Amino acid sequence: MLLFFTLGLLVHFVFFASIFDIYFTSPLVHGMTPHFTPLPPPARRLVLFVADGLRADALYELDENGNSRAPFIRNIIMHEGSWGISHTRVPTESRPGHVALIAGFYEDVSAVAKGWKENPVEFDSLFNESKYTWSWGSPDILPMFAKGLDTNGHAHRPSSRDYKDNIKKVDDGVKEIVSMFKHFYGNDGKTTFIFTSDHGMTDWGSHGAGHPSETLTPFIAWGAGIKYPQKVSAQQFDDAFLKEWRLENWKRRDVNQGILPVDYLNNTDLFKAESMFTNAVQILEQFEVKMIQKKEVTLSFLFTPFKLLSDSKQLNILRKARSYIKQKKFDEVVSLCKELIHLALKGLSYYHTYDRFFLGISVVTGFVGWTSYASLLIIKSHSNLTRGVSKEVKEPSHLLPCSFVAIGVLVAFFLLIQACPWTYYVYCLLPVPIWYAVLREFQVIQDLVASLLSFPLSHFVGYLLVFTLGIEILVLSFFYRYMLTAGLIAFAGWPFLTQMWTQAKITSLSWTLFSLLLAVFPLMPVVGRKPNISLVMGAGLLVLLLSLFVVTSLMKRKASFIKEELWVHGLQMLSTVLSMYVVHSTHSSLLKKQGVPLMNQFVSWATLASSLVVPLLSSPVLFQRLFSILLSLMSTYLLLSTGYEALFPLVLSCLMFVWIYMEQETLQRSGVSCKQKLTSIQFSYNTDITQFRQLYLDDIRRAFFLVFFLVTAFFGTGNIASINSFDLASVYCFLTVFSPFMMGALMMWKILIPFVLVMCAFEAVQLTTHLSSKSLFLIVLVISDTMALNFFFLVKDYGSWLDIGTSISHYVIVMSMTIFLVFLNGLAQLLTTKKLRLCGKPKSHLI
Repeated sequence: MLLFFTLGLLVHFVFFASIFDIYFTSPLVHGMTPHFTPLPPPARRLVLFVADGLRADALYELDENGNSRAPFIRNIIMHEGSWGISHTRVPTESRPGHVALIAGFYEDVSAVAKGWKENPVEFDSLFNESKYTWSWGSPDILPMFAKGLDTNGHAHRPSSRDYKDNIKKVDDGVKEIVSMFKHFYGNDGKTTFIFTSDHGMTDWGSHGAGHPSETLTPFIAWGAGIKYPQKVSAQQFDDAFLKEWRLENWKRRDVNQGILPVDYLNNTDLFKAESMFTNAVQILEQFEVKMIQKKEVTLSFLFTPFKLLSDSKQLNILRKARSYIKQKKFDEVVSLCKELIHLALKGLSYYHTYDRFFLGISVVTGFVGWTSYASLLIIKSHSNLTRGVSKEVKEPSHLLPCSFVAIGVLVAFFLLIQACPWTYYVYCLLPVPIWYAVLREFQVIQDLVASLLSFPLSHFVGYLLVFTLGIEILVLSFFYRYMLTAGLIAFAGWPFLTQMWTQAKITSLSWTLFSLLLAVFPLMPVVGRKPNISLVMGAGLLVLLLSLFVVTSLMKRKASFIKEELWVHGLQMLSTVLSMYVVHSTHSSLLKKQGVPLMNQFVSWATLASSLVVPLLSSPVLFQRLFSILLSLMSTYLLLSTGYEALFPLVLSCLMFVWIYMEQETLQRSGVSCKQKLTSIQFSYNTDITQFRQLYLDDIRRAFFLVFFLVTAFFGTGNIASINSFDLASVYCFLTVFSPFMMGALMMWKILIPFVLVMCAFEAVQLTTHLSSKSLFLIVLVISDTMALNFFFLVKDYGSWLDIGTSISHYVIVMSMTIFLVFLNGLAQLLTTKKLRLCGKPKSHLI
């Protein structure tokens, strides 16, 4: 098992690393021949103003008195230059935004591992092609371009008075610099001025995604070679900005990055046509270089060129464009060049992703092989399906290993003659030993097929469809949280589809009730930015009422350990009361601008430290220990809550308690005897290994329930984006100064608490149903790898960093689910089986 686990780690590491070679390689091309417009430029110098993080609406709109916040720039729009909206592309971050402005290409996705501060490869830019360049600006931005401030918006948010007042300061600065340039150069009329922004900002002060408030930025140009304002009677746009901004009578010229905006140029039609022709030839040159590079490393009979832009079509378009220039058909030239640019960009994308299908097939082959081998290992070692197989170990024939060695040699030779990178060898050769291991279990496969043939076809198809549907619901829940609601509603109806309803009505009704209650949470908005302390207080009161109910029940039972239990539960109830007080006191103090009291911080940290210790003082009897864990963890969770999420672990725990009862009832109904009642079972280490049984078909459902509840624990109140931009109010009870590392650690613990509650409950399920952890992990491995195969095809190399990062995060989460489960299982064992005492050794039940 240790060898299998080690090899599994290696295989999953290769599968994870493969997405960076398949999806995240740099699209930039090097080695092109430069091309220039043959006509003299209208300007000798360019002054580029970039207001980092400035939204288009914030600049163009009028204030409450009908006045512009940027009077100088407004005057430019009406009397000197041209204006419009720049439709920026995601990701709306500083570096890609500035690179697009001065270099002309979109985000280099291979920068995903470097963040937003540095481009991973060298690139040509406007600065490189200029004789002299002077830059002034934020120390965060300028170093990006040294080789070869949107802070106001983040701090105060775009709707604040501070953000809007800052626009006036920017406007004054632009006016001063323009005046200085004109005076220095003696008003020679050879300076072009451009004012724009790299990206906008959301109402809550963030950027990086694709919201319109982030992608719509201002664009104003004036000076040499730029058209003067043009008054019009009507304009047609899909938005209502012109009327809102009272600019409906001034010609609006929007800009999409990547193509020369000839509509801004105040020059001859010949100059516009020649400039557009040069733009097209530059992009076509990149296409040619990319095609040659790919052709040189691909066998001639396997090379498939981009058919939409053949050599003959390129020549025809270029000749026709030149002919139109001679015939002075300049509009036709511009239209033809735009068509050529469009085709060349599609061709660049085609050759950039040329190897994607080949590498994808290799990784998928390995994925399917690994999942098949894990499934065979479950069937062989943990089920009764292989009873018909001879127990004699037969040596495999020499034909099988020789065949796979030959296949490996052929694959390596194929990669060698195509000069492939060394990582390609790993991705393409890894499936060979994996499938060899699968085919070595040919006898198990034969016996499995024989068993399936004796199984009713309708039942088999039904199980397969339900399993597939369950996996797809889990996958979709990563994107659409309400899919968890659909799953929980289906869970609520489970007792009514079996005989459970007639045998255990109270348990079945409880299961249905708590499943439906839990189903409400994924329908709620992600944990928001507006605290609702009343809900946190309400959750605390419910915990106290539940504690009183349990304590009363213990007193009625008159158990021998009643004094010990009362002492522990009393301490935990006090901790809950203190947590409620601290939350209320802290938020009241912050509203009064008085800061966080020092005593509140001390109580918060003491509660956090004791949350993993106090449960170990309680009795190891199953329900007493589980309830003690819930009370301790809820105290900490209340301190980290700001709204409805405080109720989530309480409802989740109630469903977990009922789940334990449901599984024992299900096991008894299936004919497996349960020797102990739930009220007498104790958590202990030394459970007899003979009590662990072989797997039944129903155990797949139990493993699926575990995975589903773990996913619900993660996405029940939030998603990747909400975790990425969590509300700082969640940690105010613990910290008064900004500390990203400590804040991140506290938020991670808040996220982990529901996971721990689920795993502790499943420890009880394993104990009561005599299910081995080893077999469980193998089933979860198959489920998570099946999900990972889905996410492999859903990895994005386009869009915002949020979109790209989310797709990678989903893939990483399911790839590491089994490892994460081992960690959670160890923590759950610690909380359920350990007991603090003065003497004696602790006992354990896990093998």
